[in-house]
Amino acid sequence: MSRISLPHSTTDIHDRFQYERFLYKQGFSAIAGSDEVGRGPLAGPVVAASVILPAECDRSPFLDSKQLSHTRLVLAYDYLHELGCPVGIGVVSTETIERINILQASLLAMKRSINDLERQGHRPDYILVDGKFEIPLSLPQQALIKGESKSSSIAAASIAAKVTRDRIMVEMDKKFPLYNFAQHKGYPTKAHKQAVREFGPCKIHRKTFKGVKEFVTKSS
Repeated sequence: MSRISLPHSTTDIHDRFQYERFLYKQGFSAIAGSDEVGRGPLAGPVVAASVILPAECDRSPFLDSKQLSHTRLVLAYDYLHELGCPVGIGVVSTETIERINILQASLLAMKRSINDLERQGHRPDYILVDGKFEIPLSLPQQALIKGESKSSSIAAASIAAKVTRDRIMVEMDKKFPLYNFAQHKGYPTKAHKQAVREFGPCKIHRKTFKGVKEFVTKSS
């Protein structure tokens, strides 16, 4: 795999496009940032996005999705589409999470998001991946711990993934209204855990996760 090797003396922690800029100088032209959301919830899918930002654009809206209010999150997501950025989405279901574990499901979601980019005719030639692990693909890539704070491309992917997953969970709230998924999006809030205790898990709950598995019955 091709890896980034930035000289330490030129690394600016405030420059969130330095990796992309370095790769452009190495001859890469379609650099995707990839990230996932949904590892921590007790219910719902894990969702990943891969985004190819233009070399020249206002990157200031693209921050770690966890740092943004709902309003700023949606504004940044809309801006992505205004720019016409290629955005690939990958979704991995609760059933698959249970079968292969959450880490492998997260990597699979990111792989699917890259595949989605390719289906749209946008094959990246380098991927910047959030986290410790690379995506199981033969494309050149680099995993970056806390990548959302280091790369605008990864931050943009975290925003696209977060908005997509939130919208999925709003739809799940309509199917399973007892759990109020529209509010907590499946995360282990006090109210969500109380609902699981009271009503038991539903179809999209992760039945091997602590906070759910204790309430699984044969009929669940």
